[in-house]
Amino acid sequence: MDGFRIPVGTWIESGVDWIKDNLDGLLDVISFVMSFLVEGLTSILLTPSFAVIIVIAALIAWIVRSWQLAIGTIVSFGLIVGMDLWVPAMQTLALVLVAAIIAVLIAVPLGIWSARNSTVRAVLKPVLDFMQTMPAFVYLIPAIVFFGIGVVPGLVATVIFALPPGVRLTELGIRGVDSETVEAGHAFGAKPGQILRGIQLPLAMPTIMAGVNQVIMLALSMAVIAGMAGADGLGKMVVEAISTINIPKGVEAGLGVVLIAVFLDRVTAALGAPGENRSSLLGMIERRRKPHGGGGGAASTPAAEAPLAQDADPALVH
Repeated sequence: MDGFRIPVGTWIESGVDWIKDNLDGLLDVISFVMSFLVEGLTSILLTPSFAVIIVIAALIAWIVRSWQLAIGTIVSFGLIVGMDLWVPAMQTLALVLVAAIIAVLIAVPLGIWSARNSTVRAVLKPVLDFMQTMPAFVYLIPAIVFFGIGVVPGLVATVIFALPPGVRLTELGIRGVDSETVEAGHAFGAKPGQILRGIQLPLAMPTIMAGVNQVIMLALSMAVIAGMAGADGLGKMVVEAISTINIPKGVEAGLGVVLIAVFLDRVTAALGAPGENRSSLLGMIERRRKPHGGGGGAASTPAAEAPLAQDADPALVH
């Protein structure tokens, strides 16, 4: 076996070089679009005062989760401001949100397709296994070759790393819908598209939102790796702290990532069933609606049953 070696890495390098030489225009377009999205969202987050963004984040937390989370959001984001990390925190938040949106836009259709086609599922499964188990740092190498140093290679690596859970959980949610419910839709003459929109997606939404939650969490976990590729934000500060053994800077930047992660995790987890959180604004509105509907039915029942009771027992008439 001496001298025997399969040059897989060399083959991959040849493929990367071919893409770089022949698809340079497409790569430039992708780089421009991704840079525009991240920089545009960063500008939107940084243009108003930090107090405005904190209030908006707290309102979102109260609407979908609870007033307790709203207070926690104010305290957490206030701590980020107090540590003078607001600008890098918003840069990281913009990168994570853009990466998560792109990953979800790819993952949900793929998950639906995989749930409805066994051949697609058989092809996607090993690909997703490969994407999930490959070390995230490896994605940076071709991304940097294609797009250079900056936010774009970090964004591309983040999308690739965060994509698989969204596909898997979307497929799981669609396949987990009760078959009898789907058959009832067919029996009433609903078309496949109508069944998907009216039955499968609504019933699978909690599982799909769990996948979205995982996509966002994995995207945020890539913040440090994106910083190694030159993306601005808290990840870049962590990399700088590691290279200079700067403990305060590293701890503060890491804490900023944790605070953003907690906010995004709680909010996205609540989006799967926004009306079921009793302390949320949506939950309060839902509870106020139910007693009125139930009270009307309860009030009408005795009036409707009284004549029947009198007819059944003549003594009640006297």
